[in-house]
Amino acid sequence: MDNFVNMLNAKVLPVANKMGTQRHMTAIRKGIISTLPLTIVGSFFTIINNIPIESVANALLPYKEILDIPFRYTVGILALYATFGIASSLAESYKLDKLTNGILAVLAFLVSTAAPIHVLKDAKGVIDAGRYINIANLSASSLFASIVTGLLTVEIYRFLKNKNITIKMPDGVPPEVSNSFVALIPAAIILLLFWVIRYIFDFNISSFLSTILMPLKGVLVGNSLFGGLLTILLITGFWTLGIHGAAIMDPIVRPFWEMSIAQNMSEFAGGTSAHHLSTIFTEQFLQWFIWIGGAGGTLALVVLFMFSKSAYLKDLGKLAILPGLFNINEPIVFGAPIVMNPILGIPFIVAPLVTGTLSYVMTITGVVPMMMARLPFTMPGPLGAFISTNWSVPALILSCVNFIIDLAIYYPFFKVFEKQQLAKE
Repeated sequence: MDNFVNMLNAKVLPVANKMGTQRHMTAIRKGIISTLPLTIVGSFFTIINNIPIESVANALLPYKEILDIPFRYTVGILALYATFGIASSLAESYKLDKLTNGILAVLAFLVSTAAPIHVLKDAKGVIDAGRYINIANLSASSLFASIVTGLLTVEIYRFLKNKNITIKMPDGVPPEVSNSFVALIPAAIILLLFWVIRYIFDFNISSFLSTILMPLKGVLVGNSLFGGLLTILLITGFWTLGIHGAAIMDPIVRPFWEMSIAQNMSEFAGGTSAHHLSTIFTEQFLQWFIWIGGAGGTLALVVLFMFSKSAYLKDLGKLAILPGLFNINEPIVFGAPIVMNPILGIPFIVAPLVTGTLSYVMTITGVVPMMMARLPFTMPGPLGAFISTNWSVPALILSCVNFIIDLAIYYPFFKVFEKQQLAKE
């Protein structure tokens, strides 16, 4: 293990350091980390709203919509906050006005991502006439759009300022007033540019990503190990690039996941043994055997962080452990971060591929049953596996074994990342 860690220090760390100090990569990382308080607070409300205890859930049912509001305005519009953070960070590195660039980036993001819906007539008891924005367009599923608009906006502003295509105020004008007038022409150009791209050319970044993935539809449908591992690879791969992997893949695999678990449940209710149901790679299979602590099996990393010598990693681990136990890993994904981090990105992808293969083998050989129930995603992994496979003890044990495998795979990369953090501290 020590030799492997030394090899990573020699080969991976120099590349990671070079990438980590690159201006735009640094801006992305800082911008996403700035959303950490929101993701932590929002995660706790998600846990409260999805407590897997029937009596508690029933007691909270009248307040479900109210309890959902904090989550929607934190994690639910994460990309909006990230846009401002990314643009502000990049502007700071260029010694440009952070506030102006952050606001212009939010403008570009909203114009290019969140088309307003115009309701002309009141729908009595449902919705009033007016203009509305679907906040789902502002969630982590649009994080890639936030990165693009955040970086591009600052580069446009910098280019125009360097070329003196701005309005200059006389000396003596307060800086906040001067900066506002300097931003007038860049604001107009940025608004027009993203408006033309979105509404004249009808180009949407998130939709574009979904469209180019449609040819994979035929590959991902089925019950094969290749298809299951490909789904895992794409979801984790997109996450490491700062794109909400599950949200990107949802339009392709969601209908088939829904049909698969419904068919399994129907067959089980009809008397079929849980060992002989139709589909292995349901969403629940991924949730309880592979996504232990969230996509990438990050609960293992959270535990390692809790015992880190790095003050930052240790504190982050303590903050992320409770959300992680309930499969909410935004605090660790965006807080470490794993996004755009080649050190932690490798085990984030590799660990689920290993545990996914093992879980498939254990299922296909009849050691563990298939999934026959749908539970709240906040159910802790081993317990979810235990209940969803008709109270199978081997399934519970497999989930625990997968967690140990995650620990082993994450450990050497964690040590490299820890060394990097300790050097900074």
